Amino acid sequence: DGRLTFYPGNQTVDLPFVNFMKRYGTVFLNAYTNSPICCPSRAAMWSGLFTHLTESWNNFKGLDPDYVTWMDLMQKHGYYTQKYGKLDYTSGHHSVSNRVEAWTRDVDFLLRQEGRPMVNLTGDRRHLRVMEADWRNTDKAVTWIKEEAVSLTQPFALYLGLNLPHPYPSPYAGENFGSSTFLTSPYWLEKVTYEAIKIPKWSSLSEMHPVDYYSSYTKNCTEEFTKQEVRNIRAFYYAMCAETDAMLGEIISALRDTGLLKKTIVIFTSDHGELAMEHRQFYKMSMYEGSSHVPLLVMGPGIKEQQQISDVVSLVDIYPTMLDIARIPVPQNLSGYSLIPLLLGKAEDEASPRGPRPSWVLSEFHGCNVNASTYMLRTGRWKYITYSDGHSVLPQLFDLSADPDELTNVAIKFPVIVHSLDKILRSVVNYPEVSSSVQDYNKRQFISWKQSLGQNYSSVIANLRWHQDWLKEPKKYENAIDKWL
Repeated sequence: DGRLTFYPGNQTVDLPFVNFMKRYGTVFLNAYTNSPICCPSRAAMWSGLFTHLTESWNNFKGLDPDYVTWMDLMQKHGYYTQKYGKLDYTSGHHSVSNRVEAWTRDVDFLLRQEGRPMVNLTGDRRHLRVMEADWRNTDKAVTWIKEEAVSLTQPFALYLGLNLPHPYPSPYAGENFGSSTFLTSPYWLEKVTYEAIKIPKWSSLSEMHPVDYYSSYTKNCTEEFTKQEVRNIRAFYYAMCAETDAMLGEIISALRDTGLLKKTIVIFTSDHGELAMEHRQFYKMSMYEGSSHVPLLVMGPGIKEQQQISDVVSLVDIYPTMLDIARIPVPQNLSGYSLIPLLLGKAEDEASPRGPRPSWVLSEFHGCNVNASTYMLRTGRWKYITYSDGHSVLPQLFDLSADPDELTNVAIKFPVIVHSLDKILRSVVNYPEVSSSVQDYNKRQFISWKQSLGQNYSSVIANLRWHQDWLKEPKKYENAIDKWL
């Protein structure tokens, strides 16, 4: 959970390099993703635009490959740029399953799309490099800093994208299933304090919000879990955070060893959080804190040390911030606002020419494991979540100051607040219209995919990630799709 792991005073797992960044830099306590899934959130981060503007509706549909990102602009303005690891912001990635599950979310059926979440301990106490691909990319970045960056005559921008912390693919469930295995080694698990792990409270299945129930079901979380299973999943997740922290440490150490640290701004953030059995879910795709809240730490020359900022910020702010750092004029059409005034401790009134940063952030989700377009407005103590057209599914309102675990929906109790938050949301995005255009898009995409398969359609659709459920009654599910079409 982004809050537990990255909040100051966290007792669950030791993250020495995140703590180093807190000590010598600034931590944003209320940073959010603009869409809690890989591709759409990265599209927001690389473009500075909200999801409904990039139309990045699912994990397959991101930015066009020729979109001008902040890194492209920095390169154009004399920066040497280098990228390693997971990028994942252009269209055309992720499996057929991801797409079809997103397109068919309006179909009247419930199918498990993921393996049951579980843990797997690998190797022994000497096994440090569990996520080998991430370590290889970290090594490449370290080598680049030590061999290339150090002798550059121009300024540089280096990006390193990691997969961790993220559940691994689950071979036990068949090759088509998603990633539902929390994997670590004894080396990292020993860094987690089991006693400090909170077991999240769950509502009963019958009391769950209908969209939450759909998510829990498709994520294979509606059956029984013992306290020990839940505690283990959470512990393994924290252990994966510790391994991630060590990769951050390699970068910081390489910058320190080359003398570059004192003249380099370092930003550590994530495309989304990862639920670890809060609200009876794992994975992301949810507006609950564990999934939508992200770490955001910044340190470097001019950045205030030991500063904790409670203003709400989000990933669309990265684009204008990077341009601001490089003193490149910031385009006026962006959804985000530069973080530099906050980082330098400046008063808001001397901030951007566009006027002050809004007091809210927006996150939205249109992809798989959720059966309605979802919109979240976070401002002050409130988190307002509304679905679809705004009335066919009940909205949710959480008072995060009184209810940080988001267990009590107070939307009915505070109609005036719901009304005013909904008004702000509609001034930013005409969300009933967006929901309806996503529905049209899903149907169009599904129809052309179905036609492209011809005779093979029935066998292909039966063997996607929901195959274990589907194959019990294939005709029933095909008919549900026909009825939807």
